[in-house]
Amino acid sequence: MKGFKNVNAYIYGKGIIKTNVGFENGIITHVGNDDVITEEIACEGDLVLLPGFIDQHIHGAAGADAMDGSVDALKTIANAVASEGTTGFLATTMTQSPENILRAMKAVKDYKDEQLETGAQIIGIHLEGPFISTKHIGAQPLEYVAAPSVEVFDEYNVASGNNIKIVSLAPEVEGAEELIKHLSKNGVIASAGHTDAGVNDIEKTIGYGLSNITHTYNAQKGLHHREIGTVGSAMLFDSLNCEAICDTIHLSIPAIKLLIKNKPHDKFTLITDSMRAKHLADGISELGGQEVIVKNGEARLRNGALAGSILKMNDAIKNLVLKCDVPFTDAVDFATVNPAKNLKIFDSVGSIEVGKRANFTVLDGEFNVKLTVRDGKIIYKA
Repeated sequence: MKGFKNVNAYIYGKGIIKTNVGFENGIITHVGNDDVITEEIACEGDLVLLPGFIDQHIHGAAGADAMDGSVDALKTIANAVASEGTTGFLATTMTQSPENILRAMKAVKDYKDEQLETGAQIIGIHLEGPFISTKHIGAQPLEYVAAPSVEVFDEYNVASGNNIKIVSLAPEVEGAEELIKHLSKNGVIASAGHTDAGVNDIEKTIGYGLSNITHTYNAQKGLHHREIGTVGSAMLFDSLNCEAICDTIHLSIPAIKLLIKNKPHDKFTLITDSMRAKHLADGISELGGQEVIVKNGEARLRNGALAGSILKMNDAIKNLVLKCDVPFTDAVDFATVNPAKNLKIFDSVGSIEVGKRANFTVLDGEFNVKLTVRDGKIIYKA
């Protein structure tokens, strides 16, 4: 049996303990003090063994973007994020022409059909737009914003091989209610994003199946004491899972603390929302045909609007622990347990438990990723 001996491991329900973790055929088969490991993977000193991270909202990395619409671009992203400890992610699209979105859908289907064992797994697709509000466009191109449509969604989903897992939309826009009901019926997460929704819009559409908030605070109606908007609703309704880009650029430290304080523990999820410039040097990049300037950890359009992030998932955890006073294991939950529960895949990933897939991340005391394992195979080693 292959595995880790006498390692500091974060075991679900027990915390960080000294134990042995073994796996066979890509599945965890042993957690305990019995010495059954015959092929040891070194994990000593201040290293800690964690579940593999899950990023449910990421556009690109290392010069590639999901909207490039190619298997090669998806391979580049999958290999790049493995270096952050990520073992699974949703390839995230953006508001674009139907032709470009369809090409991105087909690329994910083709990629998954190859069943590659290298890089992080593409769990599915996060369709961000085009069903959004023109009032909170963010870095999405205005000319391609479209009305919510069951028929258009179905066309995209069929092209993707039924791999769409989340749809970010504006729930207040005409046609959204029908689409949210359709998504809920088909097991797809409806998420409020790029929206001007007020509390009544959110409360009503929760009844139809709305369950997620896209990059909370960003590109949505803010909190006001006479209309709590999308942001206030995100905090008010416990059923809503809240994504957060914790780079301390998209959100201030007090904003992060406020959101965590007001959400049930399992309803706060770290995302990177990163774009193709992640893992590259500062300079000029691109997002949806728009020029992006990357400097000092920020990615912005020429007009100053934030254009996604260049945040790495291990750095998001580091920011929570060192800047926001979040306990380490809580921060890890936000990148493992919570997205797995939100995506309804916690039965197979998201924690270190017997019977689950052998997906691991090994961090050192400085939050650097030393090793990433997916399905029992090393996909990154520092």
